[in-house]
Amino acid sequence: MAEIKKDKQFFTASKVFFLLIVIPLLLVAFLITRGIFELGDTARKRATVVLDEKLKDEIKLRAVHVADKAADFLRERERDMLIATILPTTETAYKEFTNKNKQPLWIKKEGKIVKILAPLYTEMSLVDRAGNEIIKIVGGEVVPKAGLLNLNVGDPANTTYKSEDYFSKTKNLAKGDVYMSHVTGWYVNRSEFEKGKRFTGIIRMATPLFDKNGFTGIITLALDARHVAKFTDNIIPTRAGYVLEADVSTGDYAYMVDNRGFVISHPNDYHIAGLYRNGTPVPPVTEKTLDEMTKKGEGVLNLNLLGFMDPVLPEIARDAAAGHSGSKISKFAGHTKFTAYAPIEFYCKSYPEPAGFGWVGMEVDVEKFNETAMKTSQNIEKEATAWMTTIIIIIVASVIILFLISIILARGITRSIEAEVPPESQEAHYDDDEECDDGDE
Repeated sequence: MAEIKKDKQFFTASKVFFLLIVIPLLLVAFLITRGIFELGDTARKRATVVLDEKLKDEIKLRAVHVADKAADFLRERERDMLIATILPTTETAYKEFTNKNKQPLWIKKEGKIVKILAPLYTEMSLVDRAGNEIIKIVGGEVVPKAGLLNLNVGDPANTTYKSEDYFSKTKNLAKGDVYMSHVTGWYVNRSEFEKGKRFTGIIRMATPLFDKNGFTGIITLALDARHVAKFTDNIIPTRAGYVLEADVSTGDYAYMVDNRGFVISHPNDYHIAGLYRNGTPVPPVTEKTLDEMTKKGEGVLNLNLLGFMDPVLPEIARDAAAGHSGSKISKFAGHTKFTAYAPIEFYCKSYPEPAGFGWVGMEVDVEKFNETAMKTSQNIEKEATAWMTTIIIIIVASVIILFLISIILARGITRSIEAEVPPESQEAHYDDDEECDDGDE
């Protein structure tokens, strides 16, 4: 009888312990597993979203936003140019002006991506009415007077890029007008680009100076073109945040085009319009010159001339030059391309309406985008499955361990109960023969 009670106590203690521990554990495990499943399912749904109308609209809005920011930036630089006209005409004042005007740039330095404060202006100069440079700052340092002798910038051959005509263009402007050149810089070919070289040009700005006797000269600033290019260089249309450089092979990148149709910002710098070392411009690719220029590693792009590659590109260039934003779908090399575009609404004498400064383009290869989304979805599914498998293994192992612990603890509890029961309270056992003997007496 006592053995039956002990067994009952043992199994009751085991069950209570097991239920009190295992049921909450299973409940928590269920909630965690469900949460991982739902999170994975949500992530998969987001990852597998094709380039639908909503996402297309978001990219179009982003193109407009980037173009507006670029236009605001250029208006600020125009104001800087006018502020420069009221500075004291001294080397100290000009040097201080160029050294104080800085903005952030992302660059690669010693194999690492770092953010630096870089000067907006690589050059600043004061030029007299005859075209002679009186004061010149280059790279934040004063150019000695001896270095300015016989350098009359009225002759384009004497300018930094051997072909700049900013003096003749500026001296005929009215007071308060600002001349702004197109992006100018030495061309970077494909071989140089693949070895790590990047395009580093300028936008030359200038405004005339006057006294009571009339025209006295001009003042110039050379805006580092990287500060303009960063608006499209550091973004990917379908992703939030910023990058150092986009990868064209993904088909998901942004670029910038000037009012002539020339590319002035692109992940592949060999598509950017530039100059040979003698100051002559590298010609843009055409249907006739494509093979020849590809062999030379030259690939300057003017979208007005690329109808032979994609008939939609000249249409986009014309629409953007008319001051319109929008998007178009095209087929190129077996791929469907979505292109959103928006005009950079900055206007001056050099960049008149409606084209203004140019436009921003954002391109997405639809097939590649969907393929990447599917791969991401599959990776998420694998990861979610792995997590759920791990949790199930942990739960099963935990239940087994807890079951064993419950048995051990239950035995201990039972023994403790036995030890506490006094001997006299134990049930008496009588021998049948003794009962009979007592009866006989």
